[in-house]
Amino acid sequence: MMDHMTGTREEWLKARLDLLQDEKELTRRSDELARRRQELPWVRVDKEYLFDTDEGSASLADLFKGRSQLLVYHFMFGPDYTAGCPSCSSIADGFNGITTHLENHDVAFSAISRAPLAKLEAFKGRMGWSFPWASSFSSDFNRDFSVWFTAEQQREGSIEYNFRREAPSPEPLEGQTMQEWKLRGSEGPVAQIAAMTGTDVATYTRDRPGLSAFVLNEGTIYHTYSSYARGLDGIWGMYQWLDRAPMGRNENGIWWRLHDEYGQG
Repeated sequence: MMDHMTGTREEWLKARLDLLQDEKELTRRSDELARRRQELPWVRVDKEYLFDTDEGSASLADLFKGRSQLLVYHFMFGPDYTAGCPSCSSIADGFNGITTHLENHDVAFSAISRAPLAKLEAFKGRMGWSFPWASSFSSDFNRDFSVWFTAEQQREGSIEYNFRREAPSPEPLEGQTMQEWKLRGSEGPVAQIAAMTGTDVATYTRDRPGLSAFVLNEGTIYHTYSSYARGLDGIWGMYQWLDRAPMGRNENGIWWRLHDEYGQG
């Protein structure tokens, strides 16, 4: 039995109108932040990047597909993963529907991951996705845009992610499987998600999620924007719905799964 305040329709309407004022202010603030994103200085991208796509080898310019803008989702799927990150996957479940609209508004879209293309294609087929997904397996792209780090960086504390430097790993993480975390009584959300990708904690966390935007202007590519971590909440569709549900996010640990794994134990 849920215990929550009840009231009349008139009481609800009064409270709703009060809330509406704050929602309108949030909308205006969001519009202002969007304008400030667009006002950021552009940074020229001179380095050549090559990607593997289902249409063959492609440069960063090729990913624009004749359009002037490119949005990239940095999908956590490292070469050692056996499946895509379930968090990234739940975000990507919303990509199929938006891609056509973006492409008809002069905006190209692509997910990019470090796993070899064959792995990405197999997982894409399993999930029933159709959006463009490129492999940066032979490229420095993920490193350069701060979504992949080395084991040495983990140990030394030289990871800079989400515009902050992280502390060194508290202990050597290599080889820590899900079972080892359970034995140590330290099974946490990160270990749970790592297990879903078939990796240990260290391997899983060397890849990170993010979003980057680029513009192609008179033959030159510029990097215009990047966002990471909670900065991706706005494109994580299920949370936008849950924030409007009666119980909100109502979370207790990791509850989401790959969409074909719900009900499996």
